[in-house]
Amino acid sequence: MLKWFNSPASDTQVTHGQRIWLYVFSITAMALLVMPTLIVIPMSFSDSQYLEFPPEEWSLRWYRNYFGSDEWMNATWTSLKTAVLTMFVATPIGVLAAYALHASKLPYIRAAFVMLITPMMVPVVLIAVGAFYAYVKLQILYTITGLVLAHSLLAIPLVVIVTGSALKGFDMNLEQSARSLGAPRWMAFLTITLPQIKFAVVTSMLLSFLASFDEVVIAMFISGGDNPTLTRNMFNALRDQIDPTIAAISTIMVLITTVMMILASVFGRDKR
Repeated sequence: MLKWFNSPASDTQVTHGQRIWLYVFSITAMALLVMPTLIVIPMSFSDSQYLEFPPEEWSLRWYRNYFGSDEWMNATWTSLKTAVLTMFVATPIGVLAAYALHASKLPYIRAAFVMLITPMMVPVVLIAVGAFYAYVKLQILYTITGLVLAHSLLAIPLVVIVTGSALKGFDMNLEQSARSLGAPRWMAFLTITLPQIKFAVVTSMLLSFLASFDEVVIAMFISGGDNPTLTRNMFNALRDQIDPTIAAISTIMVLITTVMMILASVFGRDKR
């Protein structure tokens, strides 16, 4: 053990003992992030009428309540449709925007980047209020179209940042070589550039899906009627009553997020 403490932790010859504070801080932070999940999952299998940890009796009661409820199923279907559509709207726009920002030699291009990521800097509630009043005028309030547009606004900055970071590590001379041989720019992008940044694109798709699927503030303003989102119904359920069904839904959402991260890692990594 003493040998490990005195052994170098990196090429800078900093020892593990000198980094022990960093290890303790990292483990503590990870525990604080993971602990709520470790508590919620067992609670979802409780047979109690109320949230209970640890459960005295184990049951699938609240999962049956979730899957047997037309209200919850409708909200889940709305959230899934919105998230998938957001993914297919935000990812192409964000990737093309990141490519344009990277390849452009125009002055003040940084100003365009700042404008694209503005939704990340503005409080979400302000976007929600603005979207609400705009959608009333456009008559798309409480519609899938309105949700997709609003969630795409939140997802595009994520796509731009992730894809832009990948493009910084890409040698544009490869694309220039293809264009010098007669390939049009769009063909050079699709056949040369895009395969090289595919991991970033897949990651962007994942983030776009999750940004929509987990969003609640905007959904509270512009979803409802026949198209309530799952997060909106969850928030209302927590406000009106303590229903253990929320724990079951949270567990399923954690499972969906984990599966998507695994899929992104499997299909997005470079297989060369």
